[in-house]
Amino acid sequence: MISALLALFLFTAPTMEPSTPTPSLHDFSMTTIDGKSVNLSQYKGKVVLVVNVASFCGYTRQYEPLEKLYRTYSEKGFVVLGFPANDFGAQEPGSDEEIQSFCSTKYDVTFPMFSKITVKGPEQHKLYAWLTSEHKGVPSGEVAWNFEKFLIDQNGNVVGRYKSNVEPLSDEIVTKVEGLLK
Repeated sequence: MISALLALFLFTAPTMEPSTPTPSLHDFSMTTIDGKSVNLSQYKGKVVLVVNVASFCGYTRQYEPLEKLYRTYSEKGFVVLGFPANDFGAQEPGSDEEIQSFCSTKYDVTFPMFSKITVKGPEQHKLYAWLTSEHKGVPSGEVAWNFEKFLIDQNGNVVGRYKSNVEPLSDEIVTKVEGLLK
């Protein structure tokens, strides 16, 4: 009887698959705006602000405060990562070279910029599929417009999301960045 029950248990017990770790920012590799492959694990231990950017948007002026935020906190372990996207009103039509030239000459951008990607829809890049998925305490769903911001902690977890109209130097973002850097 006991062996029959044991056999029944063994054949009906659910199999335990090894759990896959929850992805983090550090699990992605991306191409920089000048064509180099970069593993985002190089940002382990840093607070990161990921932003989808565009050159011909009403929010393009945010390059200036993004750069100021980057320069203010970069020595303390903070970085801004810019991802050009042409998903909203065709406001980023240029090539990577044109985007890089625009950012450096018009806004003196020194934070890392990446090759143009798609941030929403059926061609959405895996990085943005992960960013816009469910994260504890952070709204999920598609990116609504250019210059939407995702704040990532030192362990690569999404801990904040800010709509386009939230200024990079707003108290909301600066307070959160400073808190994470402590």
